[in-house]
Amino acid sequence: MSTSIDKAFVKQFEREVHEAYQRMGSKLRSTVRSKGEVRGSSTTFQKIGKGTAAVKSRHGQVPVMNLDHTPVECELSDYYAGDWVDRLDELKISFDERQVVANAGAYALGRKTDELIIAALDDAAVAEAEDGTTKLTETKVMAALEVLGANEVPDDGQRYAIVGWRQWADLLGLEEFSSADYVGPDELPWRGTQAKRWLGTLWMPHSGLPLAADVRTGFWYHKTAVGHASGADVETDVTWHGDRAAHFVNSMMSQGACLIDPTGVVKLPCLEAAA
Repeated sequence: MSTSIDKAFVKQFEREVHEAYQRMGSKLRSTVRSKGEVRGSSTTFQKIGKGTAAVKSRHGQVPVMNLDHTPVECELSDYYAGDWVDRLDELKISFDERQVVANAGAYALGRKTDELIIAALDDAAVAEAEDGTTKLTETKVMAALEVLGANEVPDDGQRYAIVGWRQWADLLGLEEFSSADYVGPDELPWRGTQAKRWLGTLWMPHSGLPLAADVRTGFWYHKTAVGHASGADVETDVTWHGDRAAHFVNSMMSQGACLIDPTGVVKLPCLEAAA
């Protein structure tokens, strides 16, 4: 093969990486405010304060709410995931090495996207629902729901909760979460383990949540409380290296995440000691 790269090879690789990222890369990107095509090293999300309604006298001026507009800066960083694809290896192996590397790069970048969002959620300003001395119980869930209600977080179908797999198993042990008598036949979690709607919230298990001293921290949040910014979505560069007789495949992106409103997030610290 010459030093010039087959354009069909490159285009197919780029398409496969993009599709893999969209299909399996990030679980959380669609659950937060997202801004694309950012130019520069940072962008700004606006945090809007609460307005107050007031009466107006006859023929008087309409009272102004004077909403507080607080800019929240979100810094972007560049991330890369690359690997080699040996030209002759593709002839000897029984699986498609190109597809394997494409998936691996896309999944790595997808995990990084979720990592950025989780880091934004795990802010010191976010309140906790009880402490991490117990597993995820109905009492802890109700305590978190009380915090969201007290903070006037909208119950508009845009609430999300992410928990560890041990906590997902704890939830499955709650009759209120898994019984058709409470949630109806269409919301049973046994139909799949990826997500379930309960208490007006989409609950999802996630393997990348913080774990410290046997305490796993989950999060219950509203979509508008967290921002995700992308300067460049997943892109792929394929170059031929004659001295290695291989293609180097590099997938890359420029993204960042920030906490916009800590009152829209509640932490769910749960004991995850070995059984």
